Amino acid sequence: MACSMYSTLERFLKYVTYDTQSVQDAPTVPSTPGQLVLAEEMGAELRALGLRDVEVTEHAYVTATLPGNSSKKVPAIGFIAHLDTATELTGKNVKPRVVKDYDCGDIVLNEAEDVVLSPRDFPFLYNYQGQDLVVTDGTTLLGADNKAGMAEVMGALDHLVKHPEIEHGDVKVAFTPDEEVGHLAKLLDIEKFGADFAYTLDGGPIGEVCYENFNAANATVRIKGRAVHPGTAKGMMLSAVTMGHEFLSLFPPAEVPAATEWYEGFYHCTRFDARTEAAELYFIIRDHDAKRFAERKAFMERAVKWMQDRYGADRFELEMKDQYYNMADKMAGSMHIAETAMEAMRELGIEPFIIPMRGGTDGAALSWRGLLTPNLFTGGHNYHGRFEFISVQAMEKATAMALKILELYVRKAG
Repeated sequence: MACSMYSTLERFLKYVTYDTQSVQDAPTVPSTPGQLVLAEEMGAELRALGLRDVEVTEHAYVTATLPGNSSKKVPAIGFIAHLDTATELTGKNVKPRVVKDYDCGDIVLNEAEDVVLSPRDFPFLYNYQGQDLVVTDGTTLLGADNKAGMAEVMGALDHLVKHPEIEHGDVKVAFTPDEEVGHLAKLLDIEKFGADFAYTLDGGPIGEVCYENFNAANATVRIKGRAVHPGTAKGMMLSAVTMGHEFLSLFPPAEVPAATEWYEGFYHCTRFDARTEAAELYFIIRDHDAKRFAERKAFMERAVKWMQDRYGADRFELEMKDQYYNMADKMAGSMHIAETAMEAMRELGIEPFIIPMRGGTDGAALSWRGLLTPNLFTGGHNYHGRFEFISVQAMEKATAMALKILELYVRKAG
């Protein structure tokens, strides 16, 4: 089966031109109107392919079914990707460029701004010698997270429609909004969706498999200061800026994202908005282990209490809530889902590697709601920034992987 038969690349280059950057703390779902625009486009494409039960909701959820053609009892398998792109950098006016037959040299993304994608900074680029890379123009992110996943799913569906001789069970597809801001497919009706289990195509390099992820919480610390003219402030001013820095000093400096890896958890202050009279600090708290996760949240509470005791209970306020949990706790007993994906990779000449995901996906939340959904590679690197890129060959392999998973479950049905 030749990879050139897939429509994955052309779809990807189209999807990234849609501005679907999500925003934090929006009162609506989707958080931005561009996501609904792309959702409508996806609905139209699914209808054009002849899928059934195509639905695009007012909240930018897209669902559809490709009915199975097998006489065997084959599970209904879902493939899920998210519409939105990350908050860190704009996804407006993305201008993707395909660098053919990469030679392991520097790729000048933007000469005027001196933005260069170099293997000196990103040594894994050496792994892509001879491949075709899709890169940015150095002013935006690319959007491979997760429009590559969308394109890979659509490429697989397109291939199945064009080749009705390929035997498969029911294929369920969902494209969801606001994953990047923690919405995590809350409005996906699992029963109506109808999959026995699913996969998110929202991972990184080729071969990546994730069936365990962080437990996650976020926290907001609000500080109330007292502003006084600095010339007469002795003994009276309480600077929320200073108190905020003191609060941050209570946290272990080695337990931050830049100093941790694999199963090591962390505290991360993502934003610090401050003036003398008031400050707000925004944190994410992460750990794979449920016990250590609870201990981290307890440490946050103790740190706030310590500052309250020092400056007054009304000076510090904590709001903390859980976001999602480790899907590994739910996957036990159903490992055939991940194992079959790895078997599919090996049959395609891909060596799978399992990583504990240092983040979360829609699949983590869906697994806890009853739809087991491990995460598989898309082929991308450097997500959420201007150095994001993806290999065309890796995208084609991801499409082939989805097709191979469907094939294997037909085979396993006897």
